[in-house]
Amino acid sequence: MNKLTTVFALLSLLIFSTCSKDFLEVEPLVGSTEVNYYQNGNDAEAAIIACYNPLQQEVTNIQGSGQLAPHFRWYFGDVCSDDSEKGGSGDGDEPELFQFENFNGTANSKIILAEWQVAYKAIAYCNIALDKIPEIDMDEDDKNRFLAEAKFIRAYNYYTLVTMFGGVPLITEALSPSEYQQPRASANEIWNLIQTDLIEARNDLPRRSSISVSQLGRATWGAATSLLAKAYAYQNNWGLTYDMAGEVVLSNEYFLDPNFSNIFTLAGENGSGSIFEIQYMNASGGNWGNQLEGTFTNIFQRARGNFNGFGFNIPKEGLVSEFENNDPRLSLSIFREGDVMGDRGVFTLEATGFSYNYYNRKYFSNNADDASFGDPAPNGPSNDRVIRLADVMLLYAEAAWHTGDNLTVRNMVNLVRERARGGNNSVLPDVNGQVMGDALLDRVYHERRVELAMEGHRFFDLVRQGRAGDILRAQGANFVDGVHEIFPIPAAEITLSGGDVTQNPGY
Repeated sequence: MNKLTTVFALLSLLIFSTCSKDFLEVEPLVGSTEVNYYQNGNDAEAAIIACYNPLQQEVTNIQGSGQLAPHFRWYFGDVCSDDSEKGGSGDGDEPELFQFENFNGTANSKIILAEWQVAYKAIAYCNIALDKIPEIDMDEDDKNRFLAEAKFIRAYNYYTLVTMFGGVPLITEALSPSEYQQPRASANEIWNLIQTDLIEARNDLPRRSSISVSQLGRATWGAATSLLAKAYAYQNNWGLTYDMAGEVVLSNEYFLDPNFSNIFTLAGENGSGSIFEIQYMNASGGNWGNQLEGTFTNIFQRARGNFNGFGFNIPKEGLVSEFENNDPRLSLSIFREGDVMGDRGVFTLEATGFSYNYYNRKYFSNNADDASFGDPAPNGPSNDRVIRLADVMLLYAEAAWHTGDNLTVRNMVNLVRERARGGNNSVLPDVNGQVMGDALLDRVYHERRVELAMEGHRFFDLVRQGRAGDILRAQGANFVDGVHEIFPIPAAEITLSGGDVTQNPGY
C-alpha cells in the first residue's frame, strides 16, 4: 500500500462522506478534525458510509501519474474468460485489457494498479473506522452493526485482492509513516482474515427482513454469509461452503424473482433475490475526473454507433451456444442482430458500425435513463449485482456434489431452471436422477455459466474449479498453469514497498 493511501483515506473521512441512493445521503462533515470528528453515532455512521464509497469508484486517478484508469469486475471476470472478448473500436482501444485478455499483461498496467489502489483505499477507510468507532459513546447495537459493516467491506476488498493477486500486504490498522512499507502476507493469511472478518460480521449484521427500504444496499447477514461461502469455495473447503450457502438458501430471507427479465431492470434493483448490490444512480452530476455516484458500466458495454456506447465486453459465440435451445435467458442476457435495443433502436451491424454479432444486455440502459444533467457517461444508473440468490444456490449445489448430497444438487439446479423457463414446461427440463457423477457436476457448471453470464464470475469460477488452463487454452489463449490464475503485482507498488512486496511467479 503506497504512502498516500492511508493519508488520503483519513483526509477523505474528515471532509466528505458520499455514496449512493437513500441510505447514503449523509451530511458531509466539513471542517472536522480527527480530534473532534469521532464524537457520536452520526459521526460513526458517516465513517461507515465513507467505507462504501470506493466500491463505486470504477474510474480512478492513478496516484502520482495523473492518469485515469478504469477497473471493473467484468474486465477480468468476463474478458479474461471464454465468455467474452474485449471489443471496443479495435485492439488499440484499451490496449492493456487486450493484453490481459490474451494473458500477455504486464506489471506496468494501470488497470491492475487501479484495482490495487482502490481496494487498499477502502481497506484504509475500514481500518480507521474499526479503530475509532469503538471509542465512541453511542448506542451499542448501532456500534456493533457499523463495525460489522466495516469488517464486511474490508473482507470484500481483500477477497478482490487475493483472488486477483494471491498474497498481498495484510493491513488491519491505520499505519504510521514508519510502517508504510509492508511485505506480502501469504494467500492463506489473507483468507484467514477474510474468514475472521466475515464470521464476526455476520453475527452483528441485520437480516434483510429487518432493515428498512431506505437501507437496502448496506451489508446484511446474508451478504456476509454468502461471501464467506464464496471464500470457502475458493479454497475448496466444500463442507463449510455447503454449510454457509445452505444457511442463506434456507433462511427464507431471499427468493428468486419469478421473472428472470426483472432482475436487471432499474425496477428490479435490490429485489427479492438480491443479496448484495453496489448502488449507483444517474443524478449526481459526475464527470470523468469526479465520478461520484454513477456507473461507467452502462456506456462501456453498450454498442457503439447509434447506441452511444463504447462496445466493450462482447459475448463470444461459445457462450451463446452454451444456452440450450429456447432458453429464455439467452435473449434476456445477450442482444443478437435484429433485437430491439430498448428505446435506442434495432441492433444491426450497420447501426453499430462494427462487426460484433452480440452485446451484453444485462447492463443495457435506455436513452430515457441517461442523466438529466452532467455527463451521462459516468452517470449510468444500473446497480452492480454482486451476489444474487441464484449464484449462492448454484454454489450450494456445487458444494453438495463435493459432499455427496446429490439430492440437493438436483434441487438447486432445478429451482434455478424452473424460474428460468417461466412456466414454459417445453424448455429447460429438470435434471433427473439418471444424471450422476461427473455429468451431474457438469450440469452445475453449465447452469452457473448461463444463469450468471456476463456478470463477472466466469474467469474466477474456472480458476477455483481448476479448469481455467484446459478451457482457455482450448480457446487459443496463452494461459500458463501456475502463472495466469492470478495477475501481476503492480510494479509501482513493488517500488513503493522498497522491495518488500515481491512479484508473482512468471511475470
